[in-house]
Amino acid sequence: MTDIMNATVLLSNFVIIPVLAYGSQLALGALGVTLVYGILRFANFAHGDLMAFGTMITILVTWWLQSIGVSFGPLPTALLALPVAIVFTIAMALFTDRAVYRFYRRKRSTPAIFVIASIGVMFVLNGIVRFIIGPNDQQFADGERFIIKARSFKYMSGLNEGLAFKVSQGLTIGIVFVLAISLFWFLQNTRTGKAMRAYSDNEDLALLSGIDPEKVVMVTWIITAALATIAGTLYGLDKSFKPFTYFQLLLPFFAAAIVGGIGKPVGAIIGGFVVAFSEISITYAYKKFLKYLVPENWAPEGLVQFLSTDYKFAVSFLILVLVLLIRPMGILKGRVI
Repeated sequence: MTDIMNATVLLSNFVIIPVLAYGSQLALGALGVTLVYGILRFANFAHGDLMAFGTMITILVTWWLQSIGVSFGPLPTALLALPVAIVFTIAMALFTDRAVYRFYRRKRSTPAIFVIASIGVMFVLNGIVRFIIGPNDQQFADGERFIIKARSFKYMSGLNEGLAFKVSQGLTIGIVFVLAISLFWFLQNTRTGKAMRAYSDNEDLALLSGIDPEKVVMVTWIITAALATIAGTLYGLDKSFKPFTYFQLLLPFFAAAIVGGIGKPVGAIIGGFVVAFSEISITYAYKKFLKYLVPENWAPEGLVQFLSTDYKFAVSFLILVLVLLIRPMGILKGRVI
């Protein structure tokens, strides 16, 4: 029985808790992708770099607050900087829409044109972030690191394995849960949310009903920018901030959105956790876990790892390809991309 409990704690440390945290981060990113695709009808390749921009502002404001002696007690100071970063990122998203996307929207350009434009925006944002904060890893987490410490858990439980639960992981899971409920309530119950859904379902009919398309577009970018900033900050607190990593995150974001059903907010949440579970479970080495569960003479000598962690994003790519080939509408039958 003790071995089973040790195996459970070990799996919780390296698979279950990371899946919940990383899946929550992917879900927020995929929500932004699916909102833009569902309402504005194009795949936004600049989403990862918009997230990097918002996180950069969070880091700069955090550093300034730390320099003047301001902290948030046991919680990260970045949470105090987050509202400022959200405002700046919303301003950047709205400026980008006015400067780039509105022109093509008025010309009723094809989605392919919007995608090409978003790639241009992606490179510009990437250059801005690298120029201001640099291309290297940036650590900005402070406050308490753990809610549950491995050593304390081992002492209390008497097990060989200690459960570790980081503050950043707890914040990620809690914040994303609240944001997801709030967003779904907004889309289902408010006048603006209903207008966004109507515009997404049938643009021409929505316009005939008197819905202001510019207002719908503006609110979509506001929500997308806010979600991107929060997702980027939570990811940076949990791991670290590096601009190129945020560019790479675009692949699991799209994979999550398509797996769940592109254009479906609930699908984005489901897809985020599916992709996170796939990436982490396939790249985890099960050697120590199996040693607790099988007889000693059956214990594996190798790592029992399906793929190296270097190939984590390759798992997202494989999922993306398989879903597009087998079920292009995704789990909840969204639009075909």
